[in-house]
Amino acid sequence: MRQLSLFELEEEQTGIEEDAPEVIRNAWREAKKDMKKNFSELQALSYEDKIKRQTEKAYEFYDEMQKRGCEAHVSVGGLDSITLFIWLHSIGIHVPAISVSAVEDKGNQKVHKALGIELVKSYKTKVEVLNECGFPVISKRIAGKIDLLQNPTEDNKTVRHAIITGECGEQGHFAKNSRMKLPQKWLKLFGGYENENEGVGYQKPDFKVSNDCCYWLKEKPCDDWAKSHNSYPYLGMMASEGGQREEALVEHGCNYYGATVTRSAPFAIFMRNDILRLALEMDDWYRNHIDLFAELYYQQPYSRDKNGNVIPYEPLGTIIPSAYGEIRQHENGDYYTTRAQRTGCSMCGFGIHIEERPHRFDRLREDNPVEWDFYMKRCVTDPITGEKYGWGKVLDYIGVGWEDVPAVQMELPIDQMM
Repeated sequence: MRQLSLFELEEEQTGIEEDAPEVIRNAWREAKKDMKKNFSELQALSYEDKIKRQTEKAYEFYDEMQKRGCEAHVSVGGLDSITLFIWLHSIGIHVPAISVSAVEDKGNQKVHKALGIELVKSYKTKVEVLNECGFPVISKRIAGKIDLLQNPTEDNKTVRHAIITGECGEQGHFAKNSRMKLPQKWLKLFGGYENENEGVGYQKPDFKVSNDCCYWLKEKPCDDWAKSHNSYPYLGMMASEGGQREEALVEHGCNYYGATVTRSAPFAIFMRNDILRLALEMDDWYRNHIDLFAELYYQQPYSRDKNGNVIPYEPLGTIIPSAYGEIRQHENGDYYTTRAQRTGCSMCGFGIHIEERPHRFDRLREDNPVEWDFYMKRCVTDPITGEKYGWGKVLDYIGVGWEDVPAVQMELPIDQMM
C-alpha cells in the first residue's frame, strides 16, 4: 500500500501545507477565490469562443513540448478523451493516443481500436487489484483514508487520529475539525479500526477498501509509457466534473508544467453541454476522415491476426460508445446521453452511492450478465475462510441496491409526453 502523509492528503485539497502560518493560509484562500471567479468567467464563454481559446491552448502545449524536445500524446478512456483525440486531429495536432483499453467498457474498446489507439497493458488484473488491494468505493480520497485505517502503523498514527477526530496535532497547530476527518456517515461504517485507540464504537467491514486501483490499472502503466517515449499527455478533464479535478484545474489552469506533472487539459473550461455538442461534431468529422483513422489502425498490432494476416478495417457507425446510448437534445437545446454519462472500469465503485438507478452495475448486468454475476458475487476470495464474494457485499454494506432489477422510466421525446 502506498501511504500519504497527513500533509500530502491535505495538500490534494488545499494546495498548501496544513502547517503553513495562518497569514499564508488566509492569503491562499483569497487567491483561490480569485482563481475560481476567473475560471467561472471562462466557463461562461460562448461555445464558439471556448473552441477558439482552447485551440490556442492546445497548440501552446504542443509548441512547448516541441521546444523542450518532447513528444505529446492523448490518454484515452471514455467519450470525453475520445472526442479530444479526434478534435486535436481536426485542428491539425496529429499526436498518438494510448489507452489501457482492457479495463474499459466493451463499447469503448471497439471505438479505441477503430481510431488506431495504442493499447497499454495494466500491471495488475482487475481481480488481482480487488483481492490484493481492496474495493474502490465512495471516492478516491475517502477510500485512501479508509485504507490507512485498515493498515495501521506507527508512522501513520497521527494521520489515523486526524481521520477519526479531525485533530491534527502539533504539526497541524492543533487544528480542530480539519478536512482530514471522515464524514460521520462513513466514520460509522469504517471507523471501527480505531475503536480501542479513540474510545469510539464504530463499525468495520469484513472487506478491504483501497484507492490503489487506478494506480495499478491505468496510472503507472500510462506514466511508464510516457516516460519511455519522452511524451506528455493531453487529458480530457473538465473542471465542471467537480472534486479534485476541479480544484487542480482551477489552481493550475489548462496547461500545467510542474516539477513532477506536465499535462494539457484543453477541455478544462468546458461544461457537459459543450463536450456533447463537440462529440457530435467530431462524429461527423470522423466519418469524413475515415482514411486517417484506418491508417492509424493498420499501424497497430491488433490489425493482424495471430498468423500475421491483415484484419480489414471496419469503420464505426458512430464514435459515441454504446454505453452512452445516443446524444440527444432537450427542448431547451441542452444535450444529454440516453444511457451512461460516464463510463470506466467495470469494477470501479467510486461515486456509486450517489448514482440513481439504473446505476453502473445495473447497466453492466444489462450489457454483460456473465461479467456482472462474477463481479457482484465471486470476484474476491477470502484468504482465510475461502468465502467468495464481490461488489454485492460492499453495496449491501453501504446501502446501495443492486440485486433487484430497477424499474426504469422510459425516456420519450418531450413532444410525445405532452
